[in-house]
Parts: sequence; structure tokens; C-alpha cells
Amino acid sequence: MKVAIIHYWFISRRGGEKVVESLLKLYPDADIYTLFYDEEKYGNHLKKHNVYTSKYNTPFYRKYYQKIFPLYPKAVKSLKLKQDYDLIISSESGPAKGIQIDNNAKHVCYIHSPMRYCWGFTQDYLNSMNILLRPFARFFFNKLKDWDTTTIDNVDLYVANSMNVAKRVEQYYNRKAIVVYPPIEAKLFEEPLDLKKHKEFYLSFGAITPYKRIDLLVDCFNNNGKKLIIIGNGSEKEKLQRKAKSNIEFKGFLETKELEEFIKGAKALLFPGEEDFGMIPLEVMSFGIPVIAYNKGGALETVIENKEEISKSTGVFFKEQEVSSLQSAIDFFDKVENKFNPIWIRKHAKKFEENKFLFSFSETITNLLK
Repeated sequence: MKVAIIHYWFISRRGGEKVVESLLKLYPDADIYTLFYDEEKYGNHLKKHNVYTSKYNTPFYRKYYQKIFPLYPKAVKSLKLKQDYDLIISSESGPAKGIQIDNNAKHVCYIHSPMRYCWGFTQDYLNSMNILLRPFARFFFNKLKDWDTTTIDNVDLYVANSMNVAKRVEQYYNRKAIVVYPPIEAKLFEEPLDLKKHKEFYLSFGAITPYKRIDLLVDCFNNNGKKLIIIGNGSEKEKLQRKAKSNIEFKGFLETKELEEFIKGAKALLFPGEEDFGMIPLEVMSFGIPVIAYNKGGALETVIENKEEISKSTGVFFKEQEVSSLQSAIDFFDKVENKFNPIWIRKHAKKFEENKFLFSFSETITNLLK
């Protein structure tokens, strides 16, 4: 079977990219198509595969890939499939599903979210922009939304990464989606838990972009003076770094081993955004570390709060994206921190291990192609 995998971009290695790497274990001979590919930043994870890029894959466009959203439709149009494939898999929270298919290949879209710029979170992006640029951005968001609507029926089957996203697919695209949770790497569960390591700080890691609400963490920890480590890069980093007091440290991008040491030393992961699913909480839980999360979105499918029996909890929720609400959750966590059971937390995370994703996705494709 000839397979092509379409992914919006390979600039950094985040959840969507890890899903593609798992899919390549099912389809090791698949060709890869993407708008932007920065091999130097991304590393050698795709070395064994043919990777085809759009005509916009230049250093300039890669640098501003998140800001040139008006060009996404043209970039996708410039992606030409090199042969007739039997199966097309688009990995999607951007424009990937708009790829032109000229034969009768089945097209499965593994969807992380309908494009947030266009569906449900437009105002969040506008609020993060200079007020003078907002009318222009709104115009282009609406244009992109119109184009995205034309690509909905380019897909034979939607597979959502969570029940949360499946509901959005039905709401915005009027299509049903099967749910297959994304893969958590099996190797994260191989190392014995370090139950004696002293926990010194709270932790945040991932992309520092507006909807992740890292600004909420900075405001909260500026007030409470507790130690916070923020790992990752993104458009909001410099602004928040200038605002942060000395108890908040920004570490930027870290290699895996160094990142894991910070996870092991954390009291809890802070997860303040409304996520589509969120692989990071589960990755942190694999180390037995609990999570303090916003009570909305994908976190509701991964974080278990049981205030009556903390030893059977994986974390604590806060109800509003406000400093007072987050601080209340931190205060409660401080009182019960020693009651969490790291072994139980890891056991919960293991339910999302990669093998379960591979089996479920493979079974879904088999049923589609019958």
C-alpha cells in the first residue's frame, strides 16, 4: 500500500510531530509532505523518509511560519503529490487536509483541532496582537476560514485526538469523528520512578504562545513569590520574560535528558491553557508528577481530580483563567502535595502508551479500507 502523510510543518518537535513519528512505525515507507521543514531545528527524526515541501519552504517563511497564515492555502496548493497513493493521512490543526488528491485514494484526517485561528479561538489570537493590526488579522482569519470550509469534504474519515476535538469537528465541520488518543512514548515508562528526589519548584513547558496562557502563570507567580521554571520558546516569551520577577526562570528549549531532570524535580506541572488534548500532562505523569490544570478542554480527559482521596488523583483543577482561581488551586495543592501517589499517577498515564495508539489507528484504517 502506497501511503502519504501530510503534516502542516516540521519546525519544532511537539505533540503533532510525535504523532507523525508514531504513524511512521505503522507505515515505514510512507512519503511525507509538509509546508515547512527546518531540518536543522527538527533533527534527524525524518532522515529515512522522502520529505516533500511547499514552494514556501525558505528560511524567511520558516522564520515567520505562524504569522503568514494568509498564505497557507497557496502553500498547500503548491504541494503536489508525487504519485498515486492508496492512503492519504493528514495530520491536522492547520491547512494539511486541503491537499489536492487526484485519484480515488482514501483520505484520513487525524485532527488535533479545527484551525484555532478560525474556529472558536479567533478572539484569543486577536487579543494578543497590536490593536492596529487586529482589523487586518480578522479579515485574513475570515478568508482562511472560508477556504478551510471548502476542504472539509476532502476527507473520507476524521479521527480526533480527543472527545473534546471530536465535539469541535461535529460543531464546526458537521462531521462525525472517531476518537483515537495520541501516543505517549513507551520509553518514558521504562526508567524506575525517583521517589526520593527533592521537589523544589513548579514547572511549565511547551510552546509559549497566547492560548497557552503562560501570562497567567507569570502574573500569579509574580504575586506569590514561589519558584517557577518555564521551559520552551514561542512568540510570547520575550514579553513575558521582561515582565517576570526573579523567582521565575525561563529556560528556552532543552534537550530531552535535561528536560527530564527538571520534570523529576518539579512539585507539579502547571497547565493553564484550554488544550485540544495535551500530551505534555501525560508525559509528566509518566514521571509520577501531578498536574495543576485549567478545568476545560482536553485536560478533562487526562487529569483525574479526587479531593476526597488524593492518592487516586493525578492532579488538581482550577475553574477560571484568573490569578485568584489558579492561586486557590496552588494553595490546595501545597496542603496535599505529599498525599499524591506517584506510582498511581504513572499507572494512569500508561493507559495512553504508544502501543494503544498504534493498535487503534491501525484497526481504524483496516475498517475503512474493507
